[in-house]
Amino acid sequence: MGVVRGMRAMLKINQAGGVDCQSCAWPDPESHRTIAEFCENGAKAMADEGATKRAGAEFFAGYSVEELSRQSDHWLNDQGRLTEPLVLREGGTHYEPISWDSAFELIAGKLNSLASPDEAIFYTSGRTSNEAAFLYQLFVRQFGTNNLPDCSNMCHESTSVALAESIGLGKATIRLEDFEKADLVIVIGQNPGTNAPRMLTSLEMAKASGAKMIAINPLPEAGLLNFTDPNPQHGHPFSILGKGVKLADLHLPVRIGGDMAVLKGMMKVLFERERQSPGSIFDHDFISAKTEGYDDLIVAVDETSWDDILTSSGLAKEQIEEAAEMVIASDGFITCWAMGVTQHTDAVATIQDIVNLHLLRGSIGCAGAGLCPVRGHSNVQGDRTMGIWEKMAPVFRENLEREFGFDTPERDGFNTVESIAAMLDGRAKVFFAMGGNFAAASPDTPNVEKALRNCDLTVQVITKLNRTALVPGKVSLILPCLGRSEKDLQASGEQFVSTESTMLNVQMSKGIFEPASENLRSEPWIVCRLAKATLGDRTTVNWDAMAADYDNIRDAISRVVPGCENYNERIRTKTGFYMPNPPNRGEFSTPSGKASFAASKLDVIDLPPGRLLMTTIRSHDQFNTTVYEFNDRYRGIRGSRRVIFMNSKNILELGLEAGQPVDITSHWDDGERSVHGFAIVPYPIPKDCCATYFPEANPLVPLGSYAKRSNTPTSKCVIVSINASA
Repeated sequence: MGVVRGMRAMLKINQAGGVDCQSCAWPDPESHRTIAEFCENGAKAMADEGATKRAGAEFFAGYSVEELSRQSDHWLNDQGRLTEPLVLREGGTHYEPISWDSAFELIAGKLNSLASPDEAIFYTSGRTSNEAAFLYQLFVRQFGTNNLPDCSNMCHESTSVALAESIGLGKATIRLEDFEKADLVIVIGQNPGTNAPRMLTSLEMAKASGAKMIAINPLPEAGLLNFTDPNPQHGHPFSILGKGVKLADLHLPVRIGGDMAVLKGMMKVLFERERQSPGSIFDHDFISAKTEGYDDLIVAVDETSWDDILTSSGLAKEQIEEAAEMVIASDGFITCWAMGVTQHTDAVATIQDIVNLHLLRGSIGCAGAGLCPVRGHSNVQGDRTMGIWEKMAPVFRENLEREFGFDTPERDGFNTVESIAAMLDGRAKVFFAMGGNFAAASPDTPNVEKALRNCDLTVQVITKLNRTALVPGKVSLILPCLGRSEKDLQASGEQFVSTESTMLNVQMSKGIFEPASENLRSEPWIVCRLAKATLGDRTTVNWDAMAADYDNIRDAISRVVPGCENYNERIRTKTGFYMPNPPNRGEFSTPSGKASFAASKLDVIDLPPGRLLMTTIRSHDQFNTTVYEFNDRYRGIRGSRRVIFMNSKNILELGLEAGQPVDITSHWDDGERSVHGFAIVPYPIPKDCCATYFPEANPLVPLGSYAKRSNTPTSKCVIVSINASA
């Protein structure tokens, strides 16, 4: 970005009235924001969006789509910001400029020619603001479909399903200050150092207040083993020169897919101690007054054998007992988790076992205690709050219909996995993406690419060139939009947007830079123009007014979305406002008004001889599918991403060597999938387990392998075999 431009940007990230970070959804402190309220990931995301390099008409005239598709994701991203709408016409080889009016005319013509609105898929990424998301779902539902898959389908959908059933809210139950009041923090299936670095500061503050910490993860992660806060305002000004803080008091190197086993083992220990000393372990007053299903849970835990727990977890009984004793010793504890838990076949039941553990101890709805699913992209949670969902909550449906005077579609739409299947078999003919990089982020890459190419029309609303734009339908459009850091000038003047953090805080974000091109348009403007072109006189919405002044959007949101009343007034306060959070107060919006213990069976993964359990992971030099560099400083990798981390014993048993190029093959009911030329890296990962980076390993994740009840792809537990490359 340059020194002056870069400094200006960094001083505005996550500041009140500034730019909400484009990367993770970790909340901002309310009372003690520092002058540098960002992490390495946030700095990279801001610099990536604010880059001065441009990819305009001359660039696309010089490269065919075929030539571009042979380049790496890193190279594509490095070409700079897109500057004008582009079209790849049927039979064409190059993207070429198209006017905004012609682009909307083309899209509207295709949408209106479909036999049914359900033949169109409308995808959303977590970058989209609340205002754009609300308009997007409104247009899609006026068009006549609920086909609104989003990136949450691929990450935290298991969380949304599990928590909604257990506590009546599919979101976090804590606030940021609870970390300084907790006695214990459990981090399971998550690597904060890479995925949410600002979370490490909260964990350090918890440690400084006397909390213990348990890390449950197959790989030892640098951020939890040795953390130094680089921000002097959080501590001593020369702390970065010190040895750092060991955040995790106990690391449980769980076998991939063994998280549920650990949790059931911990509950089994708690039950044993409770029976030895009745009333000393469980919060029976809380259980009696606030929960249901306790007796069924006792039966389920008793029926789970220690043999199955130890086999599935790969741990010794003493390790699980140590973790359980730390829970017993705590008056209140917080559990944090992410995709290492959510992307498994039994993810929903595993998350409900996390809830079970908290309910047994009454460790929810009080200071320093509760549940903390750590969302990935910056507004993925806000998008869902604004109605981006293939289903509709009854109250939201009723309010939307009353506000805009139309009947919403009754049939549930396609989620991400179902959308891919619908495009593959021809039931869906148009794919429209509001942000994201669908082809790279989705499982089973070859089938996803085939599905996109099977469409009559594909449209990407993006800021930079990515893989999905190079997997076109018969006709393909690129609609370049403003980044969050750019000024948004509309008919009524300069606008701002809003987002929701992982802890339900809603706050404004206002751009500071001039747009990268005069031809860029905001996401709300794009949706409004698309709706006008497509719906014509069928619409009941004043789209011009919505695009001209985003206060009109927020006024509508305040009347439709529960908890968003007086949106325009509250969003303009210094730190915004919080969405309703009944479990934070010990109240549960379930049918019975009580939190539910959920009993489930532990299924031990049957691993054939010679095969391993693979999980996909992220390097510190990427954010989701955006690859900044080919390095992973925390794991000692430089200059390459096609690596596989393996236990030394497995390397020896398979007759392989460190550094040797190998092919990886996944095994599923419908056959095998392979990737080639991955170098072996010995690493302290449990035996019979291995790890690879995504999106490079996404071709190995079968489309048909997804979590029960949530349909989240099982990217964190894939059975593979390893063979030397030919």
